[in-house]
Amino acid sequence: MSRNQNRFVSGEDIGTVTDWNFAAVDQSSIRFAAKLRAQELAEEAAKSNEAKQIGFSEGYAQGHAQATLEGERKIQQFIASQGQDAAKRFGELIATAQAQIAESEQTIAKGVLELACELARQVLRHELASNPNALQPVIREALGMLAVDSKAALIRLHPTDLDILAEVLRQEFSYLSLTLMADTTITRGGCVIESAGAVVDATLQRRWTRVVASLGLESSWEVPEDVD
Repeated sequence: MSRNQNRFVSGEDIGTVTDWNFAAVDQSSIRFAAKLRAQELAEEAAKSNEAKQIGFSEGYAQGHAQATLEGERKIQQFIASQGQDAAKRFGELIATAQAQIAESEQTIAKGVLELACELARQVLRHELASNPNALQPVIREALGMLAVDSKAALIRLHPTDLDILAEVLRQEFSYLSLTLMADTTITRGGCVIESAGAVVDATLQRRWTRVVASLGLESSWEVPEDVD
């Protein structure tokens, strides 16, 4: 009996009795669960932000690469276009320069030829004035161009040349029947020879025109005043 009595507490021995409240335990669980949820949400948000950042970075990198490639393509296209234009302009400049050089060369060459012709004209004038027999080789060449079947020829000369060359021509071409005729229309240094219907124009004007024409020039012979 004594043992059972020891298990119980008498009412006099009990003071204030407080009921057991589970509220504190429940609030703690709720806060702990909320904390876990908050951490999960934070981790999910972090992962989401990381994914977004990675996506943004990849998108930016891809866009940057595309923009770079597009920029390079446009630059290459611009350079190619500009290069073609520059090459075309350069080619046009070269062609123009070559044309100008060719024209200048032609002008210079023509000037040199004209100067040479003028010098030749002066030399020939001096030769005709100082050498009375200068016409003799011309007459010899002209007679050689004719087939003188009849052994006869008519030579028309300037009167002064006729006076100087008459005897010389008769001696050199004694095998021919020569008829020498003075002709004031013929310039000194020239002659016209006729034989068997053939005519050789060996006038100075004719010979001069033929020579300068072979050089691509047009130049008439001026009758030297000191020769007539």
